[in-house]
Amino acid sequence: MVIIDSIQTMYSDEIPAAAGSVSQVREITSQIMRVCKSRNITTIIIGHVTKDGNIAGPRVLEHMVDTVLYLEGERYFSYRILRSVKNRFGSTNEIGMFEMRGEGMCEISNPSDVLISDSDENPAGSGIVSCVEGTRSLLVELQALTIPSIFGFPKRTANGIDYNRLTLLIAVLEKRAGLNLGSQDVYLNVVGGLKINEPSVDLGIILVTASCYKNIPIPKDIVMMGEVGLTGEVRRINMIEKRLKEAEKMGFRKCIIPESNKKVLKEKFKLDIIGVKDINEAMKELGLKK
Repeated sequence: MVIIDSIQTMYSDEIPAAAGSVSQVREITSQIMRVCKSRNITTIIIGHVTKDGNIAGPRVLEHMVDTVLYLEGERYFSYRILRSVKNRFGSTNEIGMFEMRGEGMCEISNPSDVLISDSDENPAGSGIVSCVEGTRSLLVELQALTIPSIFGFPKRTANGIDYNRLTLLIAVLEKRAGLNLGSQDVYLNVVGGLKINEPSVDLGIILVTASCYKNIPIPKDIVMMGEVGLTGEVRRINMIEKRLKEAEKMGFRKCIIPESNKKVLKEKFKLDIIGVKDINEAMKELGLKK
């Protein structure tokens, strides 16, 4: 195996350009590929990335290689996700989860167990949601905090989800469920430092926010999943059976899922599966609304 760190530091005298330029990177990568493929040498090329996490410069390097892997993680968290964004000879749906320890980067065989709190009591504003990373179903803890706004201009802070998504869901909660959050600062955090982009956590965000506002805790043995529309309806999500299997494996007893997903379930689970059509139904199931 050959590891080149980084391709931008390599230089060829045959090309009249500075190291790291597009022509240098293209030609050196081409030469490396010819040698490693003719001799069956596994070669890992490390390239620079921008502050946004994209490959720096023109994407010529990404187009030339067989597989592109991103190792993602936050500076202040120990967890890392190895994600494939291009794979010429296989699927890009698989991910690997690792933790930085004293002996190096170690595999996390059961990520859901790590990302869920071990506390026996579940305070108001905390709940478990299901999300999918690649083809792997993960159970993640969401925490919400609502407090009266001091300055008259309510503040919204999102850590781990899109800020605009949070403000949209708060608007839905105000309009469709009648919660007066216009005078409240709302803070939302995804435990473990993960970033979640998929809409299946919408229902969980709404319910943990309502739980904190009403000061009513959500039972610890419940998993929430579902996309929420602007009219307050809970919409169908994908890979529902994989999510339910993960919840069952982790010992949860009840799941709140979209009614449209419950109708098409083929397998039987040892879970109490509750189908809801809108956010008001979901809130009534958890005692957040009479």
